Amino acid sequence: MSINTIWVYAEGGDAPSALTLEMLTKARELASEVCAVVGGDGASLAGALGAYGASKVYATGDLGDALPGIPVASALAGLIGGGTSPDAIFFGQTYEGRDVASRLSVMLDQPVVTNNVNAKVEGDTLVCDEPIFGGTKTLSTAFRNDGVKLALFRPKSFEPSEAGGGPAEVVSIDVPDQGQAKIVARHVEERSGPQLDAAPIVVAGGRGMGSVDNYALVEELAKLLNAAPGASRAIVDAGWVPYAYQVGQTGKVVKPDVYIACGISGATQHLVGMKGSKNIIAINKDEEAPIFGIADLGIVGDVNKVMPALIAALKG
Repeated sequence: MSINTIWVYAEGGDAPSALTLEMLTKARELASEVCAVVGGDGASLAGALGAYGASKVYATGDLGDALPGIPVASALAGLIGGGTSPDAIFFGQTYEGRDVASRLSVMLDQPVVTNNVNAKVEGDTLVCDEPIFGGTKTLSTAFRNDGVKLALFRPKSFEPSEAGGGPAEVVSIDVPDQGQAKIVARHVEERSGPQLDAAPIVVAGGRGMGSVDNYALVEELAKLLNAAPGASRAIVDAGWVPYAYQVGQTGKVVKPDVYIACGISGATQHLVGMKGSKNIIAINKDEEAPIFGIADLGIVGDVNKVMPALIAALKG
């Protein structure tokens, strides 16, 4: 069974997310037909999705306050069971993507491969690549099932590029099960300045900063460089900064031009989220810290002495 048709689960609300556009771009490389799936009204997204190669948008229509997992999964299962089926469906490695994909996997009794950073067609099957051991090795998984192949991809895995197409055709799909889980409130965290997953420069702090008060040095340096501040999981768990700052396997995946790691030793789960950065600068007093193993420039020293000197130089 060759890979002729790939569907991409589109997220993003009023506009497709960057990850959605990345997956559409990759899907175009692998399949002759690419379609998108939207949990909501597809009309407003048809233009943007079509520009990145989607010929059709399968849309559930307004889901109201229902969590999308069950409604979208049941709609896809019904569509596939009715004979309209792709060879593969790509999802983002996000909360919503994992929710929909896992439920659909159970409904279709098909496996789902998660945490991927690449996909290719070998022979007549889909093969997905997942980094393991802190990104030092790659695990390739080939689908052997005859049914729909379900795969989740990390953000920043592919470079998005437009296909130059017109608006996609919107196809309404039935939702057999709305589910019982409802959204009772939405809280949007407002952040000004460069955004962590899009900034060309990121300055991130770790437990080596010593205290929450010292994290102010990270924010000051980031402001001087017009960079986004980030953090390791350790200081997020400690309550120094919000989860939105977290870089790593369980946080944001970033690939800036410059990543400055301040007081971060380089735990595997953190390296996974930033090792794709073009230039990595590490400041740490432990010369044996794993972060130096991937750094382009390393400074061995007390971060709370090095950073004030760097800030003073930038101001002067």
